[in-house]
Amino acid sequence: MSLNPEELQEHCKIILKSNRIDNKIVVLCEGKIPKLGGRGSPESYSYKDMDKKPDANFYKACVPKYWSQYKPEFFNCGDRLDVINTFFELKDLQQQDSIKPDSDRTKIKSHLDPEKLFAIVDLDIQSQTINKQYPFSDTEKIFYNLYQEGKVNQQTAPQHRIWVTGFIHKESYFIIPELQEMFDSCFMPPYPLYIPLYKENNLLLTDIYKDMAELIDQDPDLKNHLITASQRINYCPGLNCTDVDKLKISWIQEFNSTVDVTRKNELIYVLLTLIKAKNFWREIEPPPNWSGSADNYKEQLLLKIGKFYSEQSDAEYHLSVFFKILYQFV
Repeated sequence: MSLNPEELQEHCKIILKSNRIDNKIVVLCEGKIPKLGGRGSPESYSYKDMDKKPDANFYKACVPKYWSQYKPEFFNCGDRLDVINTFFELKDLQQQDSIKPDSDRTKIKSHLDPEKLFAIVDLDIQSQTINKQYPFSDTEKIFYNLYQEGKVNQQTAPQHRIWVTGFIHKESYFIIPELQEMFDSCFMPPYPLYIPLYKENNLLLTDIYKDMAELIDQDPDLKNHLITASQRINYCPGLNCTDVDKLKISWIQEFNSTVDVTRKNELIYVLLTLIKAKNFWREIEPPPNWSGSADNYKEQLLLKIGKFYSEQSDAEYHLSVFFKILYQFV
């Protein structure tokens, strides 16, 4: 459920009043926000600890190693529409506040630099309309301008303030094939090795991809929006997007018939653009020798995944390019 107008304004005022955003880039993302419904301050509702909560803590962990000062601040803002609404409400409140005299008791005294405000939301299967003045009228148009053949278009990327993920959901970034080596050597305190499980076996990402492929003809959202989905992946040869049955068969055939790693990865990235990864991520569990909670294990695992992205600079990794662009605004 999206924030109502009163909750949205309260949420935004808390962000604007937060002195931790002074001279910082602010990134709005999807994720649960603290309960609203009263007079707020930056310290109330646990907003000061927002970057320690999913999903903000994952993005914080992805900040590149070379970014040593004035690191961005991340704020969960609810669902995709809430994030977009928060982006524009912050700008509106900032503009309104700037024309008020200092003596005005309603003046927020914002700490936000509007030129350093960004948002990142899930692509999702359905497009989200943007009903405000912005160069792109919906998230689908953002996607096509921001990505080219599955990679970030670094020529157009700097103009974007609202980013969409290159895969259907953020969780897709948790299971890209390059992470298999990290999962295989997943050291977490206390030692020894704690390898995550998927369906009671040591995690093999290929098992997840095969299960995802089996859902191609069973996902009602994909079936209802097949034209939209197929246009996103039209750069990938060998796939029959006439209907979901043919798409499933052709993907499996292409995947099983190649031993070329680059081609397999291309097909996996296509799959992560088509099929929602959230439920598959939920099925990843700690091994029996993990003494803590499952939630704590997944949280530690996410931080390790974030560390992986923080050490990358290849344009192949969407999040690495996202932070590379952000760094230009420090």
